[in-house]
Amino acid sequence: GTLFMRQALVEEKLRDPSSGLEVEKNVFIIFYQGDRLFQKIKKICESFQANIYNSPETTRERGELLNQVSNRLQDLEVVLTRSRDNRRQVLASLAVHLQTWRARVVKEKAIYHTMNMFNYDIGRKCLIAEGWCPKTSSEEIQLALRRATQRSGALVPSILSIIRAVHEQPPTYFRTSKYTNAFQEIVNAYGVAHYREVNPAVLSIVTFPFLFGVMFGDVGHGIFMLIFALILIIKEKQLGSQKLNEIIAMPFGGRYVLFLMSLFAIYAGFIYNECFSLPMDIFGTTWSQANETSGLMPDLSRTYPFGIDPAWKGAPNELDLYNSLKMTLSIIYGIHHMYVCIFISFATAMAM
Repeated sequence: GTLFMRQALVEEKLRDPSSGLEVEKNVFIIFYQGDRLFQKIKKICESFQANIYNSPETTRERGELLNQVSNRLQDLEVVLTRSRDNRRQVLASLAVHLQTWRARVVKEKAIYHTMNMFNYDIGRKCLIAEGWCPKTSSEEIQLALRRATQRSGALVPSILSIIRAVHEQPPTYFRTSKYTNAFQEIVNAYGVAHYREVNPAVLSIVTFPFLFGVMFGDVGHGIFMLIFALILIIKEKQLGSQKLNEIIAMPFGGRYVLFLMSLFAIYAGFIYNECFSLPMDIFGTTWSQANETSGLMPDLSRTYPFGIDPAWKGAPNELDLYNSLKMTLSIIYGIHHMYVCIFISFATAMAM
């Protein structure tokens, strides 16, 4: 038979109600004659999963249908707008309490996680927790249990009993402050001392930054490091109340380590007589040149008061001098360090 067809591509993608995906749609209209042709067109449309809509025959009916569809679209648009506004108001009211609810959920989760580690006594119907605590903190724990009993309104108070551990090794606990915490973390990275052993972090407060200064001895670079450490120390309250990224959090945690390292770097820099790898002639060199043809001659009547004479900078045997000096210092410091460690191990063995 004969038919007449027109089609147009929809520019915007439409959401498929069945799958929820955005798909491209093509609108077409077909004019035909006869029922047999209608059945063929219908089968073809169904095979391509096309939606079929009947069009009224008269112009008046098509106009009424168009008005009905337009009114329905306007009603749906009003419903969607009101739904979005209502959802926005609900979410705005919930956002005020979101942080409070989140903190409450985290606290409850932490409480239940801790309670799951307790042992349940069926006979007495109570929870029993076993753990280690420092002897100096026993009174603080008692006060915390009393406050918890008063705040919760519990009729049965919590009881703290000290059990003597015979066959168990107590854990290691070192009380630290904001000054010593970074040094303790450095030592713990290599190993944690056993119970009643000497804490090497006490010695590392001096030895670690001092050995760094021997390696990084330079007055200029040490001053820059000192300024950076002082900025972190002065603003520690402001920075400590913020969530820092990894780049700032690491030096901020070790700000007092950087402070001592910078001081020892400046001290060693004066010994090496270097500022930004350049010699400093503070007290006047003891070497002089009589004439242009003669070499440098030392003044045997005096010596350079502190550190290396700046005349060694640029000398042909400069590298030999500095390597010999630093190697000798490294051996001396290493031997003393080893003797101190042996003495600490001996004292620990005698105490245990």
